[in-house]
Amino acid sequence: MNELNPAAALVLFSGGQDSSTCLAWALERYTRVETVGFSYGQRHATELEMREPIRRGLAGLKPEWGKRLGPDRVIDLGVLGDVSVSALTSDLPFTRRPDGLPATFVPGRNLVFFTFAAIVAEQRGLKHVIGGMCETDYSGYPDCRDDTIKALQAAINLGMNARLAIETPLMWVDKAATWRLAEELGGAGLVDLIRDETVSCYLGDREHRHDWGFGCAACDACKLRARGWESYANSRQSQLRLATSGKT
Repeated sequence: MNELNPAAALVLFSGGQDSSTCLAWALERYTRVETVGFSYGQRHATELEMREPIRRGLAGLKPEWGKRLGPDRVIDLGVLGDVSVSALTSDLPFTRRPDGLPATFVPGRNLVFFTFAAIVAEQRGLKHVIGGMCETDYSGYPDCRDDTIKALQAAINLGMNARLAIETPLMWVDKAATWRLAEELGGAGLVDLIRDETVSCYLGDREHRHDWGFGCAACDACKLRARGWESYANSRQSQLRLATSGKT
């Protein structure tokens, strides 16, 4: 077993809103932060193209973040797209499966992601493995649940004879609170970076611009992001009105 640095972390970084917020969260807490992404035949592969611009943007927001941000790698998991029938990996409609789960659910995706990330983290001596999974405001994927992540951490550590810590800082945070967290971590600069550069749309739409960023505005991911932005923006407006009224 490699010695794990408790001040070092590996972030599962897709190029979407949640993983970008988690990367900022990790950069604020750990002195060494690396990133890993996965190419699995996703329809929204545009997210992979935005990963490096987002990394550069984050590194430029705070001097310490730039010093802490380490190497990135993308792992080819095309076989996952080959064996998983999903609207994210095939040209299928964004409907519901017979079991009630969204057609965008990719069976085993997060289980595979965390397993490969754990291998990278153990080899690189990174104690913390961080993902943007959320059970509060999400599409209902069972591999995003807190129980799933806890069970997976136990299995990985048993199977690898390791003491890795899987962290999910957004697990009990809704999308509005995710926007607020971004503001707390990096101010307006981080909010703008996430709004303008990240890709959460299941179609990878970078043509249609909205208040909350780019996207088709019709898929579940866009709807969640839009609702979260609306709540966040309304809250900010209320705070500004209160602050203004307090000065008069």
